[in-house]
Amino acid sequence: MTLVKICGVIDPDNAAAVAAAGADFIGLNFWPRSKRFVTRERAAELAAAIRSAGPARLVGVFVDAKPDEVAAVLAQVELDILQLHGDETPARLLAIAPGRSLWKVVAAHDATAVDDLERWPADAILLDTPSLDRGGTGKTFDWSIARGARERYPARPLVLAGGLHPDNVAAAITEVSPWAVDVASGVESAPGIKDPARVADFIAAVRAAR
Repeated sequence: MTLVKICGVIDPDNAAAVAAAGADFIGLNFWPRSKRFVTRERAAELAAAIRSAGPARLVGVFVDAKPDEVAAVLAQVELDILQLHGDETPARLLAIAPGRSLWKVVAAHDATAVDDLERWPADAILLDTPSLDRGGTGKTFDWSIARGARERYPARPLVLAGGLHPDNVAAAITEVSPWAVDVASGVESAPGIKDPARVADFIAAVRAAR
């Protein structure tokens, strides 16, 4: 079964509703330039709301963050996974938060982007549409790139992101067979505010996909 990540919540009540709807992962964005950025204090409130509403695991999204910046977040927010969306090298990936579960984001600009995925010491690879905003564009990329990665690295959990929404996620799953799918703008009524009906439709489409 393909898992669901809903990324970029900013309101505690809204985040709790996403958790209650059955999301497997919920993302909190700690990149200051993001439209969905949350402070450590706000993230702690969000985490408490999510934990009280369902079993969703919390994913902290970081872009080129220093180890001390990540440590400061972890001191206040109980994160299950760190999603690293910057220009980290494999060595730096391990140095950012030793012992933590890591997802590495790779921009799927063309087929060469997935040539050496085995070099990343991460628990999952997230393929996303290339953008200066590091995701959240609402645009898809060529899913054949993701399908190729899935075929070449069958043992590596693959998270598919980029322009997914309730009307296309089933087709994406059919083509790529990802371990998980990740959505932000595709289920929103405004940046960071998730529309309950679209969240429900997205999750239902994922659960029904083959």
